[in-house]
Amino acid sequence: MSQNKVLIVEENEKRRESLVTFLQDLASDVTAFSSFSEASRLLESKNRFSLLVVSLPLFNGHNLKILRNLKKNNSDLPIIVLSKLENHDLGISLLKKGIIDHLTSPDHPAGIFSALKNEFKKKDLIEQNKFYMQNLRKLRLEHTRNMRHALELEEIYNTTLENLMNALDLRDVETFGHSRTVAKYSQVIAELLGIKDRTTLDNIRKGALLHDVGKIAIPDSILKKEDCLTTEEWEKIKLHPSLGFGLIKEIKMVKEVGNIILYHHERYDGSGYPHGLKRENIPLEARIFALADALDAITSYRPYRRERDFRTAKKEIQGNSGSQFDPKMVKAFCSLDLKNWERIRFETTTLIPSLEKFSELFKRKNV
Repeated sequence: MSQNKVLIVEENEKRRESLVTFLQDLASDVTAFSSFSEASRLLESKNRFSLLVVSLPLFNGHNLKILRNLKKNNSDLPIIVLSKLENHDLGISLLKKGIIDHLTSPDHPAGIFSALKNEFKKKDLIEQNKFYMQNLRKLRLEHTRNMRHALELEEIYNTTLENLMNALDLRDVETFGHSRTVAKYSQVIAELLGIKDRTTLDNIRKGALLHDVGKIAIPDSILKKEDCLTTEEWEKIKLHPSLGFGLIKEIKMVKEVGNIILYHHERYDGSGYPHGLKRENIPLEARIFALADALDAITSYRPYRRERDFRTAKKEIQGNSGSQFDPKMVKAFCSLDLKNWERIRFETTTLIPSLEKFSELFKRKNV
């Protein structure tokens, strides 16, 4: 992968030095200036940098004009703004319009770290996917001429699917890794039910990874909306299983994958969507995934609530047996000790490392 070239614009010298040290620890090529005017010549050069970190104490008309012009001339340049912005409506508006990509407080090292890792990872994934898709198209043509390329094609296909879902997860830092986690949970539940065929288990994993692929067609203004969704917006959200099924069936899709994508929001009592299926009319793999998805949602942090422990998750799942979940899925889940579920989550989830180290770097800066 190409080196991450980062430009910092920070007026405060101590804070600028802390940011430089912070980014150098992430193995980046860092250039820092105290003002936009000093950095203007480099900012005018397209594709010169892979990331801009700018500290803005005030969002005045002059600074907003600079940000708009930067995004207009460098649409692919991610912009992370560090600011104690009191006008939250303005911040949300800038994010929705794509003028900036992240907004976090300069006193929140974890938030800065998440934004940086988000953009670095997204950049790598985009480069990987370009490479894999180029090779995938080439290998498809070769595959029609010579069957010996089949295994190589399958490997690239699998990698592309995982990278696609990682890229989709990165639309929201708070839920990054969700698809990977529910894929593992789904496989474990399937094995507890007695499914041993490795191909079937792998297809369940792929379906779980791709379950929310339809959300690629849902605008961020709806997916990331902090207020309650309108009836019209909720109806658009409910389209994502059908949209995802339509997208993936054009590539290569076995039964288990398609069933999870299309039916993962069906409920055992028939109150789900998009088709309101009941009981065994819901494909087995979709019933497996429904429980795995709920388990991860309950035990994960969300901006509107703290994560809950696995004991609480078990009680909630048992309480919805026969309504939201197939009782057989609940029984399989409960047959495995909660410590094992906690271990599976720990081994599957990517943790943010060494935040204490980054916090110490920022303690020396002036507010």
